[in-house]
Amino acid sequence: MLDLTHIFVVVGALFAGAALLDARDRRWSVAAFRAILAAPFLFGDEILAASRAGTRWPAQAMGVGVIVLALLASRSRAHAPADDRDQAAAREASAARLGNRLFGPVLAIPVLILALVLGGKHLQWGGTPLIDPSQITLISLGIAATLALIVALIITRAPAIHGLTEGRRLLDTIGWAAVLPMMLATLGAVFTATGVGDAIAAVASAVIPTDSRFACLLTYALGMVVFTAIMGNAFAAFPVMTAGIGMPLLVVRHGADPAALGAIGMLTGYCGTLLTPMAANFNIVPAVLLELRDEYGVIRAQWPTALALIVANVILMDVVVFR
Repeated sequence: MLDLTHIFVVVGALFAGAALLDARDRRWSVAAFRAILAAPFLFGDEILAASRAGTRWPAQAMGVGVIVLALLASRSRAHAPADDRDQAAAREASAARLGNRLFGPVLAIPVLILALVLGGKHLQWGGTPLIDPSQITLISLGIAATLALIVALIITRAPAIHGLTEGRRLLDTIGWAAVLPMMLATLGAVFTATGVGDAIAAVASAVIPTDSRFACLLTYALGMVVFTAIMGNAFAAFPVMTAGIGMPLLVVRHGADPAALGAIGMLTGYCGTLLTPMAANFNIVPAVLLELRDEYGVIRAQWPTALALIVANVILMDVVVFR
């Protein structure tokens, strides 16, 4: 059965392959960064199993690796890789020849994800599902991306190694921000496990009038925005704010509908994503890719929309979640 571990191995292989190319080119610090990043994807299950068996050094080694990643990232900045005239001319000529067919692999990804999510439960062999149903969305994304790469190689008639070399080129452009989604997701899990949500609940109960459902609702909405802005991702903020305010004050005390609260609360959190450079993969990397003069230009263009959405979402939650 195909599970999330297989997708992690593919991602780890990409980072490891990029690290080998960097080592070949004597880009030692970049190679070290990507090799360390590849390790948990390739050996995560073994590290976890060793920790559960009482062997502590693999997990401690990964802790040291995280510190090294931070040190290496502090010495680098995202930038578009240099492109000589011959490469640029060849790329433009290839794009002109292929035309709109270039959009085929990109458009294939959402189509394949939808087909796999809806039809994955019917893919079985001898009564055993071919795709782990508990992680079908993420696994479908990995399968779709891999198939889209194959389609791209067929359309462009490029050798398979181009998947790795162009992947490294994209990683060069993204820079340290490639690690940010994983780090932020981990940070959210750490905050939840260490009781940050309980601490927030205690502070909120002491500061806001908990008998007022609107006060609790406003605190939850603004808390989602602020924590998302701090951590760069609403997925990291959601468990903290929901455990601290959403469940005890809104759902248990005021009878809010948890499904509606969670859905609109997550959307409200993403308003914080529009406002923060911590969401580098959304707000800083595009500025680099588009070669904008202002690296914060994306955020400056988005903040009016973010503020309007915050107000609209608070009103929507007040109308919907208590019905």
